[in-house]
Amino acid sequence: MRAGDLRHRITFQQLLPGVDPETQEPTDGVWVDVATVQAAITPLSGREFIAAKAVNSEVVGRIVIRYRADIKASMRGLSRGLIYNIQGVLPDPKSGREYLTLPYSEGVNDG
Repeated sequence: MRAGDLRHRITFQQLLPGVDPETQEPTDGVWVDVATVQAAITPLSGREFIAAKAVNSEVVGRIVIRYRADIKASMRGLSRGLIYNIQGVLPDPKSGREYLTLPYSEGVNDG
């Protein structure tokens, strides 16, 4: 991977569980920034489908970043106002510590 391929800036976020201060019941939680890095974001396919009488679209692709130990599949990425739902974390096949490939879906999510 060449440094010039990493031309997108992306912020990874992790969902932290929330607790209602009055009732102490769990809430939806809050997304907290973990890291902002340079990445290569490549859409691979898109599809449209009808669900509950509404047209939705979903794009799937991959994000490639330099290796980081703190990136998990439960995170999401934000870049240029778009939310990328990380589906997995795949290390590079040679050393496992040069770069990570992160398959993603975008377009159908709950925030």
